[in-house]
Amino acid sequence: MDDELGITFDNTYEVWVECSCTKTRKINNLIKSSEITDSFKQMGFGNFDVEGKEQVIIDSRDCAMEYFTNYESIKKTRKNSIALLGQPGAGKTHLLTAIANNFIQKKVIPVLYFPYVEGFNELRADLKNIEVMLHRMKEVEVLFIDDLFKPVKGIPQATEWQLSQLFSVINYRYLNHKPIMISSELDIDRMLNLDEALATRIAEMCRSYMVVIKGDMKVLNHRLLGF
Repeated sequence: MDDELGITFDNTYEVWVECSCTKTRKINNLIKSSEITDSFKQMGFGNFDVEGKEQVIIDSRDCAMEYFTNYESIKKTRKNSIALLGQPGAGKTHLLTAIANNFIQKKVIPVLYFPYVEGFNELRADLKNIEVMLHRMKEVEVLFIDDLFKPVKGIPQATEWQLSQLFSVINYRYLNHKPIMISSELDIDRMLNLDEALATRIAEMCRSYMVVIKGDMKVLNHRLLGF
């Protein structure tokens, strides 16, 4: 089947219409290149349960859905990004993955998923390809960084090398108005203690779409339900 169909009107001009098979191929290619795992591909807004949940969880869901809805009108602005911060196990990754899946499948928008800990471990182990990955992180339309500065025993993981590489990516995206999606257990105040220049850029980019989830972990962490 041809990728595009040419339609001629009155022998004066042609309109080219993209074939549905081309769009399907593009979506499949975006899914493969997104680095989103098979289990994460199942995460959507519809299977994010808010029944009986605290208001801040509902606010997070609403913020994520509003971001997806408004994306086309804000994507070229400075405040074009989203951050869900705070309590682990509260659904931050699920909601941002739901945005990513909807971007790819409904809007054919490229997204790159970068898990902070695993991603930097892989970069460390394959330094010869680091420039290739950093280029992808800088240039992809939407960059999703999951578990930024993931704490170990309460101490955020942020080496000088990690901060340097991350700043090069975030600063490039900040200057070029390229969106980021961030999940982290740290709020902006704690990020400021790690790197002020980096944290202020994230804060400005995500200012319009940011929720900080704080409260009783036994209530907010869905993995502790029933304990």
